[in-house]
Amino acid sequence: MDIKRIDKYIFSIKGKNVDAIVFTDQETINDPEFKEALQQIVNVTHMPGIVAALAMPDIHWGYGFPIGGVGVFDAKEGVISPGGIGFDINCGVRLMLTSLTFEEIKPQLRRLVEAIYDAVPVGVGASGAVKVSEKTLRKVCIEGAHWAVENGYGFKEDLERIEDTGKLSPANPDHVSSKAFERGLDELSTLGAGNHFIEIQKVERIFDPKVAEAFGMFEDQVAISVHCGSRGFGHQIATDYIQIMRDKLAQHNKDLPDKQLINAPFEHPIGQQYFSAMNCAANYAFANRQMIGHTIRMALLRIFPTAQVWLLYDVAHNIAKVEVYNNRRLVIHRKGATRSLGPKNPLLPSLYSDVGQPVLIPGSMGSASYVLVGTKKAEEVSYGSTAHGAGRTVGRRAALRSLSYEEVLKELRQKGIEVISRGKKTLVEEAPETYKDVDRVVEIVDQVGLSRKVARLVPLGVVKG
Repeated sequence: MDIKRIDKYIFSIKGKNVDAIVFTDQETINDPEFKEALQQIVNVTHMPGIVAALAMPDIHWGYGFPIGGVGVFDAKEGVISPGGIGFDINCGVRLMLTSLTFEEIKPQLRRLVEAIYDAVPVGVGASGAVKVSEKTLRKVCIEGAHWAVENGYGFKEDLERIEDTGKLSPANPDHVSSKAFERGLDELSTLGAGNHFIEIQKVERIFDPKVAEAFGMFEDQVAISVHCGSRGFGHQIATDYIQIMRDKLAQHNKDLPDKQLINAPFEHPIGQQYFSAMNCAANYAFANRQMIGHTIRMALLRIFPTAQVWLLYDVAHNIAKVEVYNNRRLVIHRKGATRSLGPKNPLLPSLYSDVGQPVLIPGSMGSASYVLVGTKKAEEVSYGSTAHGAGRTVGRRAALRSLSYEEVLKELRQKGIEVISRGKKTLVEEAPETYKDVDRVVEIVDQVGLSRKVARLVPLGVVKG
C-alpha cells in the first residue's frame, strides 16, 4: 500500500481513479488491525464515476465500504452502492436536552432508566407497541418524521431539528418489496440490538460557550441520546437490491476488486429505484427515532412533570444523498460518517444557520460522547463530512471470548452507570474496550477542522437490547 503523509492527521493512499484520503493518526495507519479497512477504502477508488474516497478516524472493516467511509460520485457518470450505505439504512443519532441537572435526577436515576426500558421495546426481533398496516407504512415511507408528528409523536418544532426535517425524497414505496413491508410492520418505535442504545447523559464539559449557548447546553445538564435506524425494514431493502444488482447488472459489475462493492449507475432505472427505496428506509428510520424520542420524553415527564425536554438534533450516518459542491451534482455515500455543515449553509435550518450544524458523535457504552459543530473547512476538504462514533477495534465474537457479562456490568457500575440490557450477550459485545478511544477520534476531527468540539457528555444510565 503506497501511503503518503500529507499532514499530521491526513494521509493519502494510492488508488486507481483517485487517491484515497484518510483522516487519522499514525498509530492507526501503522496498526495491522486496520489494514483490511484501509484496503476497502482503496477498493472504492476503482468504482465508476468516483470523485473522492475518504475515511474518517473511526474507520473499521465493513461490508464493501469500510465503516467510517465516504464515497463521492458524480451524479451523471457515477454509481450508487448499497455497501456504501450499509444494511441499517439511516442508522443515526438523536440528542434530546432537558432543563434538569444531574443533582436533580440523581435520586431517581434508576427509576428513569427502568421507565425508559419499560416504555421502548428493545432487543433482537422487538415488536413495537405501535402496529401499523401496510397502507400506513407506505405513508411513513413518504412522510418520515412528519408522519410521526402528525400522529401525535412529538411536536412540529422537532422537525426543524432533524436532518432534512426527517423526510427525504424521492421515496416511492412501490420500489420496496413485500418482504421488507412484512418486516417493517411491527418494528416502528423499537430500538433493536447490537450497538443501538438509549443513554441518559450529563454534560460534563463545555468547550465552546458561545455555540453551546446557541444549542441550549450548559454544564451538568441532563441529556438523552438515542442511536438506532431502520431495523429489519432497511436491512431487507439493502438485501433485495444487492441481489437485484447481482442478477441484472452482472456485466456492469464484472471488474470490481470486491464483489461487495456491487452497484448500479445512479441514473440507471435500478440505481434510481434503489435510491428511492433507500429513502423510504431512511424516512422509516427518522419516524422510528422520532417515535422513540417522544416515548422517552413522556416517560421522563411522568417522573419529572415540570421538566422541559427538547430535541437538539437528529442526524443520519448511513445514507447516500445528492448534494452540490463546486456547481457539481454529487452522490455522497456516508457510511458511518456524519454530515458536518458550516454556518450559513442553505441546507441548515434557520435555527442553526449562524453557528453551524450540530454534530453528534457518541462513544461506546461507558465512555464519553460529544456534541460538535459543523465547519466550512469540512465543506472544503471532506464534502461536509465528519466521524460518526468511536469505531470498533474488537469484533463481537472476540469480545464474547475475552469478556464476561459480570465483568462488563461491574465495570459500568463502578463508574456509577445504571444499566439495563435485555440480553447479556449484547452487553458483552458492546463493552467499552471493544471500541476506539472516542476522545482520540474527536481530537482528530477537531484538529483537522472537520467539526469543532462544543461539549463532552458522560453516561449516567444505559438501555440496551
